[in-house]
Amino acid sequence: MLRGLYTAWTGMVNEQNRMDIMTNNLANATTVGYKKEGATSQSFDDILMVKVKDASVGLSTVQRSGIKNPGVKIGENYTDHSQGSFRITENTYDLALSGSGFFAIEFTNKAGETSTMYTRAGQFTLNKDGYLVTQEGDYVLDTRNRRIKLDTLKDSAIGTDGTISQNGVAVAKIQVTDFENYDYLEKYGETYYRPIEGAKTTAPDAQIYSGYLEMSNVSTVSEMVNLISITRAYESNQKIIQTYDSSLEIAVTQLGRVQ
Repeated sequence: MLRGLYTAWTGMVNEQNRMDIMTNNLANATTVGYKKEGATSQSFDDILMVKVKDASVGLSTVQRSGIKNPGVKIGENYTDHSQGSFRITENTYDLALSGSGFFAIEFTNKAGETSTMYTRAGQFTLNKDGYLVTQEGDYVLDTRNRRIKLDTLKDSAIGTDGTISQNGVAVAKIQVTDFENYDYLEKYGETYYRPIEGAKTTAPDAQIYSGYLEMSNVSTVSEMVNLISITRAYESNQKIIQTYDSSLEIAVTQLGRVQ
């Protein structure tokens, strides 16, 4: 195999992975609570090449022929948890977190299994039964891991510590949870996270602001610049393969012709 063909192919695969992540960021540029993702890449380990059982050097001779780097491989993806900008809505149940932490959500999957998920998307509302829920209908949890039920006929006020009051009486407190290391959080969907084995909670330093929403931290301008860079890198690898293809065609159709 020609080394350049394989190296260019690995480059195209890596750029395709970067493109997939970047386009997902752009698609969620206006999604409440979305945190942009990024991709890393790394080179394959260098391989020491030798000739073994090669008649040109002798079947019993092992001859060093140099170092080969097989190109680039896809590294780990990561999530940027930096703070997004706030948008004013003046809706009492639209909540934004300033600082580190997540809202706790009771999530039920299609199989009916219930688990606790975490999110920064605070676009909440009251359902017909008076429960505080997400846009998907999942229940928001209080500090005792209970569903929050309010009187739909009374006005609510939500403090920066998450305390919900109706007619001046505290009726519930929204749970905010933080984790020591976000590497132990697995992304689920676009805005949900679930802890994996090894995740440890810690005291959050976030404050809750009612009437605001934390928007996506995706910068559209930066992502468009990345789009141009990725496209050019992909095309460069594509041209390398086309050049090899032309060279091989000449070798097969002209240099190999018997005179």
